[in-house]
Amino acid sequence: MNIKPLADRVLVEAKEAETKTASGLYIPDSAKEKPQQGVVVAVGSGKKDEPMELKVGDTVLYGKYAGTEINVDGKDYLIMRQSDVVAVLG
Repeated sequence: MNIKPLADRVLVEAKEAETKTASGLYIPDSAKEKPQQGVVVAVGSGKKDEPMELKVGDTVLYGKYAGTEINVDGKDYLIMRQSDVVAVLG
Protein backbone atom coordinates (compact mmCIF):
# COMPACT_ATOMS: atom_id res chain seq x y z
CA MET A 1 0.00 0.00 0.00
CA ASN A 2 1.26 3.45 -0.84
CA ILE A 3 -0.78 5.79 1.41
CA LYS A 4 0.95 8.28 3.72
CA PRO A 5 -1.48 10.24 5.94
CA LEU A 6 -0.61 13.90 6.46
CA ALA A 7 -0.15 15.82 9.72
CA ASP A 8 -2.17 14.30 12.59
CA ARG A 9 -4.11 11.76 10.53
CA VAL A 10 -3.98 7.96 10.81
CA LEU A 11 -5.10 5.18 8.47
CA VAL A 12 -7.04 2.45 10.29
CA GLU A 13 -8.15 -0.97 9.04
CA ALA A 14 -11.49 -1.57 10.77
CA LYS A 15 -12.16 -4.87 12.52
CA GLU A 16 -14.84 -7.00 10.86
CA ALA A 17 -18.35 -6.62 12.28
CA GLU A 18 -19.52 -9.47 14.49
CA THR A 19 -21.54 -12.09 12.62
CA LYS A 20 -22.61 -14.09 15.67
CA THR A 21 -23.71 -13.17 19.21
CA ALA A 22 -22.05 -14.62 22.30
CA SER A 23 -24.93 -17.10 22.60
CA GLY A 24 -24.45 -18.32 19.01
CA LEU A 25 -27.22 -16.47 17.15
CA TYR A 26 -26.31 -15.17 13.69
CA ILE A 27 -26.71 -11.43 13.12
CA PRO A 28 -28.26 -10.41 9.77
CA ASP A 29 -26.43 -7.79 7.67
CA SER A 30 -29.17 -5.22 8.30
CA ALA A 31 -28.65 -5.43 12.09
CA LYS A 32 -24.83 -5.37 12.21
CA GLU A 33 -23.30 -2.38 13.92
CA LYS A 34 -20.39 -0.49 12.46
CA PRO A 35 -17.18 -1.68 14.18
CA GLN A 36 -15.48 0.80 16.50
CA GLN A 37 -12.15 -1.00 16.74
CA GLY A 38 -9.31 -1.37 14.28
CA VAL A 39 -5.57 -1.56 13.65
CA VAL A 40 -3.44 1.43 12.67
CA VAL A 41 -1.89 0.79 9.23
CA ALA A 42 -0.15 4.13 8.61
CA VAL A 43 0.43 7.38 10.54
CA GLY A 44 1.23 10.96 9.67
CA SER A 45 4.13 12.93 11.11
CA GLY A 46 2.02 14.86 13.63
CA LYS A 47 1.70 18.60 14.15
CA LYS A 48 4.25 20.95 15.63
CA ASP A 49 2.17 21.47 18.79
CA GLU A 50 0.71 17.91 18.84
CA PRO A 51 3.20 15.06 18.29
CA MET A 52 1.98 11.72 16.89
CA GLU A 53 1.34 9.31 19.77
CA LEU A 54 0.00 6.42 17.69
CA LYS A 55 2.18 3.98 15.79
CA VAL A 56 1.64 1.35 13.12
CA GLY A 57 0.23 -1.85 14.60
CA ASP A 58 -1.66 -0.20 17.51
CA THR A 59 -5.15 -1.60 18.11
CA VAL A 60 -7.42 1.39 18.71
CA LEU A 61 -10.99 2.29 19.66
CA TYR A 62 -12.62 5.22 17.89
CA GLY A 63 -15.99 6.97 17.79
CA LYS A 64 -18.90 5.45 15.89
CA TYR A 65 -18.93 8.19 13.24
CA ALA A 66 -15.19 8.96 13.21
CA GLY A 67 -13.17 9.17 10.05
CA THR A 68 -13.76 8.96 6.34
CA GLU A 69 -14.21 5.57 4.68
CA ILE A 70 -11.91 4.85 1.72
CA ASN A 71 -11.35 1.76 -0.42
CA VAL A 72 -7.84 0.93 -1.64
CA ASP A 73 -7.11 -2.20 -3.68
CA GLY A 74 -10.41 -3.75 -2.61
CA LYS A 75 -9.84 -3.23 1.15
CA ASP A 76 -11.82 -0.79 3.29
CA TYR A 77 -9.99 1.67 5.54
CA LEU A 78 -10.81 4.70 7.66
CA ILE A 79 -8.71 7.83 7.65
CA MET A 80 -9.16 9.98 10.76
CA ARG A 81 -7.47 12.49 12.98
CA GLN A 82 -5.46 11.26 15.93
CA SER A 83 -7.94 13.10 18.21
CA ASP A 84 -10.78 10.88 16.89
CA VAL A 85 -9.09 7.87 18.51
CA VAL A 86 -10.53 7.30 21.98
CA ALA A 87 -8.13 4.64 23.33
CA VAL A 88 -5.26 2.31 22.48
CA LEU A 89 -5.80 -1.33 23.47
CA GLY A 90 -3.08 -3.63 24.72
